[in-house]
Amino acid sequence: MDAILAGTLIASTLRVATPLILAALAGVLAERSGVIDLALEGKMLFAAFAAAAGGVASGSTTVALMCACGVAMLLSWLHGFACVSHRGDQVVSGMALNIVASGLTVVLGIAWFQQGGQTPPVSAQVRLGPLWPGAAAALNDIPVIGPVLGEGLLAHNALVYLALMLVAAVWWLVYRTRFGLRLRAVGENPYMVEAAGVSVVRLRYLALSLNGVLCGLAGAYLVLAQNASFGPNMTAGRGYMALAAMIFGHWRPVPALGACLLFGFLDTVAVRLQGVKLPHVGEIPVQAIQALPYVLTVLLLAGFIGRNVAPQALGRPYVKEH
Repeated sequence: MDAILAGTLIASTLRVATPLILAALAGVLAERSGVIDLALEGKMLFAAFAAAAGGVASGSTTVALMCACGVAMLLSWLHGFACVSHRGDQVVSGMALNIVASGLTVVLGIAWFQQGGQTPPVSAQVRLGPLWPGAAAALNDIPVIGPVLGEGLLAHNALVYLALMLVAAVWWLVYRTRFGLRLRAVGENPYMVEAAGVSVVRLRYLALSLNGVLCGLAGAYLVLAQNASFGPNMTAGRGYMALAAMIFGHWRPVPALGACLLFGFLDTVAVRLQGVKLPHVGEIPVQAIQALPYVLTVLLLAGFIGRNVAPQALGRPYVKEH
């Protein structure tokens, strides 16, 4: 029984953490280049809507993913147009995108589908199923490690494994490539990078483009792997949780992964605590349980945002010297 419970907890943690991992990696790339990205929430939300609309209209998983990534990239470029090209306030631009996404997805949903801002459910053929559907059943009879391997690690869809591989890929990109070296340099001292003959604007737009692809995958996951349809504000603060995980992880991919898994585990435990009665307390209120991941987000930000050292040029408008 303990092995089955462990397998179930691992499986639920990975499923819940996957969109957070993708969004946190997106934030790492943007903020390492010196661009504050509070719009992770809005880009995930709009990408989820685009994936649902594209999946319903086309009946194709590929089209749904392309719609999600394309819309998120456009929003990233819009953020770059405001903040990189025209040196606007990066915090205001990010929050504006979140507000626009929250309202416009509902307006478009009502106009296109007449279901109160929701979309029709995507078909089973469009949704992402387990990559190895028979693995869990085949391994469950093995004592102790069977449920952990089968249900916990091998019963997921392709985006779960892609998110984990992208952690290693982003780490390699940031710390082992010339592009990564320039990316980190532009987030610390953009004038030095420009003096070396490298375009600061181009580097930041490249980082924002990759950021958009990752946000698109995160949003698409919500529709293609978790829920069957889009609903208003279905991201439910996941973008801000990913932002907190990124800060807690010191703007580094691997520590950010750990923070996302912590959030996912806490969310999983919170679901299992519903209806549990504690001595001298009684049944834990559902609202208190649902608030746990967000309370942890606030605590992490309050406890670590002042201690962590952000990239030196983060949030500072770059004015090209002549």
